[in-house]
Order: sequence, then C-alpha cells, then structure tokens
Amino acid sequence: MDSTPYSTELPEHAIDSADELAGDIDVTTVFAPVSALPETEPPHDCPLCPRLVAVREQLRTEFPTWWNAPVPAFGDPAAWLGIIGLAPGKHGANRTGRAFTGDYSGQFLYETLGRFGLATGTYGAKAEDGLALDGAIILNAVKCLPPENKPTPEEIRTCRPFLETQADAVPSARVFVALGHIAHQSAVKMLGGRLPKARFAHGAEHVMPDGRVLIDSFHCSRYNVNTGVLTAEMFDAVFARALELRGAV
Repeated sequence: MDSTPYSTELPEHAIDSADELAGDIDVTTVFAPVSALPETEPPHDCPLCPRLVAVREQLRTEFPTWWNAPVPAFGDPAAWLGIIGLAPGKHGANRTGRAFTGDYSGQFLYETLGRFGLATGTYGAKAEDGLALDGAIILNAVKCLPPENKPTPEEIRTCRPFLETQADAVPSARVFVALGHIAHQSAVKMLGGRLPKARFAHGAEHVMPDGRVLIDSFHCSRYNVNTGVLTAEMFDAVFARALELRGAV
C-alpha cells in the first residue's frame, strides 16, 4: 500500500469550511449528477423536512445553478463496501450534486479510496471530473443540506427510509464504514442493530444481526484532519480493515 502523505492543498474549485462560513464564494455548477441507484432516490423537490426545504428554496434563489436538491447515491451499484456519510455540505455536495465533492473532505476521502483500489480517475472537486468508484458506494444519512451541518433527530429519522432502501438495493455490500457519530447511529439502525449496545468509536467494529459489519471512523472533515482528530494513518486503517473483512462476511 502506497504510504505517500495526503496533500494539504485543495484541488482547483474546492471550498473549505472557512470560505464556506465567509459566504463570499459564488462557484456554480450546471452538471446534473446520475444516481448509482436511481429507483431509490427521493424526488428532486422532496417535501418531507420543512426546515431543509426552506434552506433549499433560499439557496435556489441565491445560487440558481447549484444542485440544491437531495444528493444521490454515488458509486458502484454492485459494491461490496458501503460508506455512510452525514449530509451534503453547502459548498460541497449541495453545490456539485455528488457526495463528498467540492470541499476538503472529498479530497481526503477519494485519495484514500484511490489508494485502496476503490476509486479510479482523478478527483477534481466537481461531479464531471470522471472519478468513479469500484467496489464502493457512498450513501448519506441525510440527503439534503442541513443548516450548520446539523440535522435534527426528526430529519435523520425522516430520511432513514431512503438510506435503508438504498442499502437493501446493494445486497452485495456486506461491510459498511460510517463517517462520524450521526452516520454511525443511522447505519446501526439501518442495519438492524441496537443502540447504545453498538457504541461509536474510531475503528470500532459492530457485527449486525444479519452478519453485515459496520466499522466506525471519525469524519474526514477539514477540522478533524487539521486538529489531528483523524490522521491519514487512522483513516487508512479503517479501509485496510474493511478489505480484510471483505471475504469473511
């Protein structure tokens, strides 16, 4: 396995959290993403969460060429590995329409997947960069952008049926990686496990009732990486373990 350190430079057009908070970046997209699981997606104008609908409508007025809609599943529909994220970032997936695309977390995640043979092409921080996943699929606990990246418990519950349907649509996925505590909670419930028996901890493994395995990881956000909460070696270890489990479950 290549041990080259992760780059600290963002690719062209990538947006970090400080820029996002500043609110002074107007990067647009006209690319319509294609779902890996098109029959399982919520409608483009999903009405189920009023607070998230209000955010979406405001951003559609402010940034009409952004995606500004539920972000579809991305990756291999025959994947053996499912990756569960939290929700779209404002200048990331909410803008580009592709999971973990347009901000620093995507650079960190996709470089890792490439190192483990799970991604092909080069991440260019935009949905039309040609990047593809091989053996992995990315799903989100919450499909739409929540204010301050903090969905409410009700919004998480409301969106979970989409997560469950999408996981069921990929029966070959027997190993899952949850990125962060909220993704962990949704993944445990989606896989039929029980909380708080399955407690979140980086690198923790949880065997679900049907034999599928969930591995926890800290989220690959810029904050976690910059503060050392999550290092490249820690993230590598999660995916190395997933590969070890591939043939066992």
